[in-house]
Amino acid sequence: MSSTVFDSLLFRDMFGTPAMREIFSDTAYVQRVIDTETALARSQAEVGIIPVEAAEDITAKAGLDGLDLERLRTETEIVGYPVLPVVRQVADQCGDAGRYLHWGATTQDIMDTAVMLQCKDGVALLQDQLDRVRRALQRLAEEHAETVTAGRTHLQHALPVTFGYRCAVWLSALDRHAERLEQARGRALMVQFGGAAGTLASLGTGPEGLRTRAVLAAELGLRDPAITWHVARDGLVELVTLFAAIGGSLGKIAWDVMMMCSSEFGELAEPFVPGRGASSTMPQKRNPISSELMFAAAKLLREKSSTVLDAMMQDFERATGPWHLEWAAVPEAFLLLSSSLHQAEFMLSGLEVNVARMRRNTHLTGGLIVAEAVMMDIAPVLGRQQAHDVVYEACRTAIETGTTLEAELRAHATLMDQIGAERIGELCDPARYLGSATTMTLDVVRALDREGGGRTPR
Repeated sequence: MSSTVFDSLLFRDMFGTPAMREIFSDTAYVQRVIDTETALARSQAEVGIIPVEAAEDITAKAGLDGLDLERLRTETEIVGYPVLPVVRQVADQCGDAGRYLHWGATTQDIMDTAVMLQCKDGVALLQDQLDRVRRALQRLAEEHAETVTAGRTHLQHALPVTFGYRCAVWLSALDRHAERLEQARGRALMVQFGGAAGTLASLGTGPEGLRTRAVLAAELGLRDPAITWHVARDGLVELVTLFAAIGGSLGKIAWDVMMMCSSEFGELAEPFVPGRGASSTMPQKRNPISSELMFAAAKLLREKSSTVLDAMMQDFERATGPWHLEWAAVPEAFLLLSSSLHQAEFMLSGLEVNVARMRRNTHLTGGLIVAEAVMMDIAPVLGRQQAHDVVYEACRTAIETGTTLEAELRAHATLMDQIGAERIGELCDPARYLGSATTMTLDVVRALDREGGGRTPR
């Protein structure tokens, strides 16, 4: 019986993805606990702390398949943590070698390292997804680099832009996020091994403890930190708050797309799939479902970010509660971002762009969208202040009478004498007032190619 959208048969693929759910499943987590324990045994054997034969036996015999999961569930509820129940069963699997299992470690060592292994896989998946979304945006930006549309500020027509420019702005944020995610991956994914209070006292005062941790980090592909991070949770906070920021950028894209999909705009439509976005009572409806899910994920990710920030405040060398907040927030943050990226890739890869409607909408205000263009062009002729006054009056009259800016400018005798009807017509064409929009758009498009198109898929 499911109880949340994350495990619901109906909703789980709208708030997560099968691949990310598998990474953070119970069986995957227990397997990562076992992976950590076996890697620890091998590391300690290499350093000379436990017999090599014992490490070999532990590696060969420890396995998920032999565990009683129902017993594990029951004992986890009793103990409060799953590691001791896992160790008990795995030690039994390993026979005599089992006495060397979990040597010098504490529960949080194993749990944190297991979570870091999950995070490593999860970040790799997110990086691949993010690269695919960036590629979809790159194609849209390049294809529509010169597709004129209305630039809007405060939901009002401001100046002409291109749809490609808007896509490139979206893409530029995701490019920076990709850089941040790569940096965070190297910084935040750390091995945890410190023993009861983090001092490695259980392995003596010699170098064996630190050498074990270094070998364990290399074995698992995690960073070896300078000091135990039991109660310094900034690594996970960096990841989850970054996920919230990426989700926010995706939510901005979703919000723009939803607005442009509205009947009044009619400039975009999400990819057509029979029945997708349908209404139970209004057969004409084609709701922007992917954008709505991206928007919801952005808001939920903000909540997860707040939760892990709360979890940072831990007492002394072992927390009395905040750690548990991460158990819920971290997997859900990975699921939400994976879902949002999945929806973004689907939506952007098949986005229907109504170029004609975009251009037509630039004329909704009767040419007022190019008022600045006209003013700047005639300022050298009339002087800046007079140019402002002439265009301001023409705009006011056009609004009040329902005419166009071009018509009102043509009615101005001085302007007609100074620059003529043909030049006025040119100035009132939105496509002639795009500034550096196209150049900047293509710079962003080419930047992704210079990067090499993202990392090699994992």
